[in-house]
This record gives sequence, C-alpha cells and structure tokens, in this order.
Amino acid sequence: MEIYQLKTFVAVATEGNLTRAAERVFTSAPAVSAQLKALEEELGVRLFDRTPRGMSLTLAGQRLLTEAQRTLAAAQAMQVAAAQIRGQVRGVVRMGTVSDPVALRLGEVFVRLAEAHPQVALQLRQGISMQAIQAVRRGELDCAWVLSEHEQLEGLDLLRLQPCQVVAALPQRMADSGMPDSLTALVGLPWVATPPECGLRVQLERLFAAAGASVPGGVMADTEGALRSMVVSGLGVGLMRRDQAQAAEREGHVRIYPGWEGQTWLCWVSSPEALSIPAVAAVRDTVAELWGADARP
Repeated sequence: MEIYQLKTFVAVATEGNLTRAAERVFTSAPAVSAQLKALEEELGVRLFDRTPRGMSLTLAGQRLLTEAQRTLAAAQAMQVAAAQIRGQVRGVVRMGTVSDPVALRLGEVFVRLAEAHPQVALQLRQGISMQAIQAVRRGELDCAWVLSEHEQLEGLDLLRLQPCQVVAALPQRMADSGMPDSLTALVGLPWVATPPECGLRVQLERLFAAAGASVPGGVMADTEGALRSMVVSGLGVGLMRRDQAQAAEREGHVRIYPGWEGQTWLCWVSSPEALSIPAVAAVRDTVAELWGADARP
C-alpha cells in the first residue's frame, strides 16, 4: 500500500463524502474512489459502506482507521526527523483564519516564513472563531487566528496579538432617518446578528443586555465579510471592528453609533501537541515576531 492511499482513506473517513475528501487531498473524486478500491483489495476488507447520504465506515474500517492514522503520524515524524538532521524545518501547517487578511498580516507571514523556512507550507481555512478553536482542540487544525476575550484557553497555547475595538454600524439609509438617542432605541432597530460561535457574539450579547434586551433571531451573518455586506445593503445594524466600520463610513456606506464601544482581542492559538511539530513552532515564532511587543501570552 502507499502513503497517499492511507491519506485518502483518512480523508474520506473524516469528510464522509468523496468530493470533499478529494478537495482535502487535492485530487479528483474518481481518483479517490479508485484509491479506496485498490486499498480495499489489498487489505481484503471493505472499508466503507456507500449510502445515499455519503460514505460510512464499516466495522473493519473503524478498526483500521486508527492504524492508518498512526502510520501517517509515524511517516510524518520520520520526515520531520530527517529534516532536522539536514537542519531544515519542513511540513504543511493547517491554519484557521478569520476573514480579514490585512488585519492578520497574512502577506507578511507568508513572506517571512518563505524567507526563513522555505520548506514550510501553509494551508488556510477560513471560518468562525469558536469553530476554529474547537478544530484546533480536535487536531483538525494546527493553529488559528481567532477573536477572543480570554487571556487563556484551557489546553491551548494562546498569544494575544492586538486589541480590537468593536462598534455598532448603521446602514447609511437607516442613519439618515436619525441616529438612535439611546441603547434601547439602538437595539430596537433591525439587526444583523452573528452566531454563538462568532468571536463578536459576546460583545453583541453585552450590548443587548445593557439595554435590557436579548439578541434577536432572524437575519444572521457567519463571517465578517458577509456581515459588512448585509449592513451596507441596509438589512440592519451590525457589530464591526472599528477599523472596518471606519473604512465603510469613509465610503459613505455606514454610520458608527457613538454611544457604545466594546473590545476583544485578535489572538493566535495552537495546541501543545501541534507545537511539538517544528513547522508549527516556526509559524508561531513568525507570528510572534511580526507583532513584536504587542504579542503576549
């Protein structure tokens, strides 16, 4: 059997879907299917049941999945050890991000990492802060940029990179009808909320609690980009990082409510297990170096 067949096996077991698994291992769905068939023939067992809902592990597949994961981990450890012998750091680092590459200084991270460690490659996955944190805990991501108020996260390594001011942004057309004169009036307007997994949700709940109200259901955005677009289009008020809100205000799309401000932090998180991998540690060092004195545990 080949290492790439085991990677495909694990990908299908994780995703439960051939198409998504193919994207994960950078190949086509027919190629994934062919690799699984070859692996099943060599092992002499059926690994998956094909159902209308996707790919489901058989009992044999469940038992062999652990062995496949151990084999892949051992192969990676051997590659890392060889790289260390050569004095090189190499490997693929799976990194989660929130949606603003400028605030994350992604370009600078890529450039510095390429200069210092050309054999380290970053795979980026955009998502919501709490989902990214859980993905790091489960080992699905090696590290992530998130928005969080916490100074510590149990079982994780956390760097606070910089504070982020949060403001309420009104669509320009809504603000033209008159700026709310109180928090009660503000929360009474239509809102674009964020899901509980979003790093801005705590701030939203605090704002509504200060006005004696609860966050409404209905219109909701799960990324900063989607929220900004929905606010700009006039669907409702939304919480935005001050820098993004100010940019939208300069463009004449929104108005910032002057009577409230919250604060959260842009953070970088990883797990002790991931940081034992030299490539992940190199990424952490690069991020900490870029933020300098602003980055602190």
